[in-house]
Order: sequence, then C-alpha cells, then structure tokens
Amino acid sequence: MTQSVVVQVGQCGNQVGCRFWDLALREHAHVNKKGLYDEALSSFFRNVESRRSDRGACVVSGRIQQLKARAVLVDMEEGVVNEILQGPLREVFDSTQLLTDVSGSGNNWAAGHLTYGSTYREQIVDKLRKAAEHCDCLQCFFLIHSMGGGTGSGLGTRVLGLLEDEFPDVCRIVTSIYPSEEDDVVTSPYNSVLAMRELTEHADCVLPVENQSLVDIVNKIKLMSHGVKPSSMIKRDSTVISTQGGLSGAEKPFDAMNNIVANLLLNITSSARFEGSLNMDLNEIAMNLVPFPRLHYLVPSLTPLYTLADVNVPTRRLRPSLPFVSWNQEGWKTGLCSIPPVGHSHSLLALANNTCVKPTFLELKERFTKLYKKKAHLHHYLHVEGMEQSFFTEALASLSSLIEEYHHLDATKTRLTPDTPRLSMAR
Repeated sequence: MTQSVVVQVGQCGNQVGCRFWDLALREHAHVNKKGLYDEALSSFFRNVESRRSDRGACVVSGRIQQLKARAVLVDMEEGVVNEILQGPLREVFDSTQLLTDVSGSGNNWAAGHLTYGSTYREQIVDKLRKAAEHCDCLQCFFLIHSMGGGTGSGLGTRVLGLLEDEFPDVCRIVTSIYPSEEDDVVTSPYNSVLAMRELTEHADCVLPVENQSLVDIVNKIKLMSHGVKPSSMIKRDSTVISTQGGLSGAEKPFDAMNNIVANLLLNITSSARFEGSLNMDLNEIAMNLVPFPRLHYLVPSLTPLYTLADVNVPTRRLRPSLPFVSWNQEGWKTGLCSIPPVGHSHSLLALANNTCVKPTFLELKERFTKLYKKKAHLHHYLHVEGMEQSFFTEALASLSSLIEEYHHLDATKTRLTPDTPRLSMAR
C-alpha cells in the first residue's frame, strides 16, 4: 500500500485541509469498525505510540493508538492553524508538522514566494523530508492552496518548486482555488497569473476549482433543502456539504464549500485506499490524462453532491456522448472502488482534460491586463527584494501561450481527420 502527504498552504489551503482530515477520519471510522490500523488508514495516517508521540515511534499494525496525519501545514498567519490546534483535530497534528508566522503576506505573491519562501526554505524542506521519511512507499504529494492571496499563491507555488527539487520522482497533484470575478482582493489577478506560471511549469496535475462555482453549488443545494416537493427534498444527514457525523462542532461559514473540495480529494484517493474490482494508481492519472506536459489542468466533476429523499437514479452510459480527439479515442482511465462515500450508496468522480478551462484563463488574463496597463498596485510587488517587473511580463506570456495551446486544440474539432487504419496481425 502506498502513502500520500498533504501539504496545506495559506488560510484557504488550511481551511480546506481541516475539512479534509475531518471527513477522512469520518470515512475511515465508518469503514473500520474494529479500530485496527490497516493499510487503508496508513495511506494518510501514521499510528503512533501515544507515550512516545514526540519521538514519532510508529506502530505498523494492531489496534489504533494515536493517529497522526501525513501532512505539513504552512501559513504566514497564525489564525487558522491555531484554530485547528485548539479544535477537535488537535491530536492529529504535532509541532513538527506546522510552520507559521504572524505578519502574513499582505495579499502579495512576491512576499509569499520570495520573502517567506527564502526565509523558511530550509524549515519547509525539513518538514517535507520528515513527512516523507515516515512513508514506506511515498506515491504523491497533494498541495492545497488558493490563487488569490499572497501566502497561498506565492509561498504555495514556492513549496511546489521545492517538492520538484527534493522529490522529483514523486507525483505532485495541486488543488488550486481560483478567485471569483467579484473577489475582494484587488490584487488577486496579479497573484493568480504569477502563480499560474509556476503551476504550469512545476505541477504534474492541477485541479482548478472556481470559488464562484462552489458558491453557486452550495446556494443551489440550500435552496433545494427547503423545497416543497418530496422528490426534491435533500437528506440533510447525507449531503456532501454536511458536517454531521464529523469531528467538528457548529458549521463555519466556508465549511460547506470546503467540504466539496475535501470530498473531491477523498474520491480521487478512494481507489488507492480501499479495495475494489479495478484499483487505480495515482500516478496513472497523469500518465493517462496528460498528453502534453503543460496542459495538465484537469476539470473535476463530482456526483452526487447530495442525496434526494425520494428519487430513482436512471442508468446512464457515459462514453458515447463524449467527443474524443481522433488520435486518442482511449484517453481515459477508470477506477472502481467498492467503498462509497459516507451517506451515499454510490459516487462518481470524473477528471476531464479538455479545453473548457480556456474561458476561465481568458477572463483571468483580461483582469490581469486591466490592472497591469495602469501599473496599478505594482509598487507593492516591486518593493519586495528580488522581485522584478519582468516577472509580470513572463507570467503573462506564459498564460497567453497556455491559452493559445488550448485554442489550437479547440480549433481542431472542426477539422478532424479520419483515423489511420490500425495494423492487423497476420494469422
């Protein structure tokens, strides 16, 4: 069985991470009734002797004594991490996994990437190495961060570069929360485009999640939960966005949105953690879905996001309705897991590598250009030691090139060439 390490950077990254660990423990508790430390648990947790937890003494089998998350938590403000340490998840982490500062990055990519990235480089590498050393077979790093803030975008992408330098053979899957158009951080277009260049160059796969999409999903579910028709009523104890049955107490403002992202990550790894008729290795995601190295932005779709009180789910055939490029008709990978998410009888996660991300990137480029034409707020970045204006032009060029690559592939849909006949074996 392989293990994965979750790296949470910035306020948003740690809030999503908090929900991930809460729901992961809930999921394993639902499946693991005997309280034994098994291979499924080992993928995300260590079993530590409670009397020697400070020394990291691991128990490889037997009853669960004290679980420690395979995680590294980084934030340049103490608020969210301290809140986690004072909450019900406090026993899941220890001081060797945490790195915080007090001042924050001020919504400035340069401060996070250059200032804090240089100051804390050795400490971050040390914590990553310690997390990796606790793994028997490290398969993947999951990085969770946001694109709009300073720490998430700047330090988050600096950590991504460190992962590539220190662990070049370990898969790097990044979950990036993109800001909405009405984002209250005025410099978020700068931060996002500067971060995009790093994601394009250093990630194996990126799962882009739009903040506005999460808001729309949660609002729709809340509206349906107050529906008058019995067939449209939602079972509140089985919704993906519900915290009922988890470790947390009262639901916090962003819990519903963060739960969707947390469940996305749980679904990605379920086939690697639990038994099934067709298990999938996490490395196979990039192998099967990324034909061009820069075009590794995989759009996630998750269903069901809720369970209706009274509904019959019709059988659907997925593949015939999907248009595949002529040169890659088998460009998909399937994993079948026998353990459904808690509260559901079934679940489906699809990761699609297609050109539908282009409008999001175009909109982001437009917002960046509006600021950059006026050189608005540019001085905040250029005052940071090591930051040069060329960083902006190179980041914009990288994004423009990425959009052009997607545009070129999009244009080929109208002029598909017939498949070349395959060679048949002579009998």
